[in-house]
Amino acid sequence: MGRLGTAYLRALQAIGKRLDRGTNVLDREWDVLVVLDACRVDVLRSVALETDLIEDVESMRSVGSSSSEWLENTFPGHPETARTMMVTGNTWTDRYVEADAFAALDEVWKYAWDEDQGTVPARAVTDRAITMARERDPHRLVVHYMQPHHPFVPDPLSADDGMVRNSDHSNPANPWVALRRGEISSDRVWDAYEANLRHVLEEVAILAENVTGRVAITADHANLFGEWGLYGHPMHLPVPAVLTVPWAETTGGGRETYSPKLSPPEPLPVSRVYGAEDDRARLDALGYR
Repeated sequence: MGRLGTAYLRALQAIGKRLDRGTNVLDREWDVLVVLDACRVDVLRSVALETDLIEDVESMRSVGSSSSEWLENTFPGHPETARTMMVTGNTWTDRYVEADAFAALDEVWKYAWDEDQGTVPARAVTDRAITMARERDPHRLVVHYMQPHHPFVPDPLSADDGMVRNSDHSNPANPWVALRRGEISSDRVWDAYEANLRHVLEEVAILAENVTGRVAITADHANLFGEWGLYGHPMHLPVPAVLTVPWAETTGGGRETYSPKLSPPEPLPVSRVYGAEDDRARLDALGYR
């Protein structure tokens, strides 16, 4: 991104920092909250038609245009956090929430990272969420999947090595910089993004069948495909296309049709397990710095 583009982004971010926040998901009614990282409303509506999981997809305004912003504006200081358990593949929990503030925090990314995929497999999150629901019977359970955020697991792109740092100083091998430079078509990235969403929704279906109560499906933020001349999800953006996230509901089946296979190391890690270089590599692979 050139100097003009950087100045444009910074001006938008300055505006975004001053705007009112959106809806805190903790203020809504649910028993299990599924967070699909970087999921757009329009894509979920389209893909949902192919499934029996959800019938209607509404929308709401997120409290942030990036994962770090969403975490920081959702949990700290909210009384519901103390009654909430979280199972997450998102590495930002290590920096933007306090483990002790939750009833339990299972940071799956610390022990189930797939180096070949460059992300946390959706199945790992499903396994831990079902186990947590059965063994701990939480008052509320947040389940944060990394998909459909790139890298696109079922349909990987040659233009994506998972090493995006941010919108200003991005590694060229990622879909958003490639799109901005015209090195890959929007249709190609969109197809891979949709495939990643289908992939994770298969896991959400397994989860929903094996938990009880009201299951809500949302996203921390959406993803820009050229709206306002921007791509990805830089923080503090006042752009509706990245702040508008889905909200859909279904009912847990309460069955035991799936037996989780993943067990965390003992004791369950709730603090820094890896060194700074290990954490840095995982953040880079997810597109942050």
